Amino acid sequence: MNEGSGLYQDAIKQFAQAANGHGRLAAASSEAKLDNPLCGDRVRMQVEVASGRIVAIAHETKGCLLCRAAASAIGARAPGQDAAAIESAAAALENMLKEGAPAPAAWPELSMFEPARAYPSRHRCVLLPFRALLAALKSSSAANGAG
Repeated sequence: MNEGSGLYQDAIKQFAQAANGHGRLAAASSEAKLDNPLCGDRVRMQVEVASGRIVAIAHETKGCLLCRAAASAIGARAPGQDAAAIESAAAALENMLKEGAPAPAAWPELSMFEPARAYPSRHRCVLLPFRALLAALKSSSAANGAG
């Protein structure tokens, strides 16, 4: 299986290398850990939430370029967002991957994952950081009595 140049474009490599948000938060409201046993990707996503918005975010991502680039995109774009905006971006990304819809307008950098459409086995790699973030947000909401 040669996914090489068609899948791993420069934007994906740059986001993965930038590792926006990589690390840990001193005062996380909640966190979630998810893994993809099929490929070995692992994501720990921590969030600090105040007034329903992400104030700070950090992740520890061990995985392929796709997973690391998606986590980095989240690290760059998620602060200031609320759970509904993250849910919308994640749904639009999944729709882009599965149905060929356009990238989410509010997250144009996610268009870098368009080549992954041709590799259904890689969709989960791209979506795993979003699922971890949504799980952390759900946990934070439940802890604060809003869930």
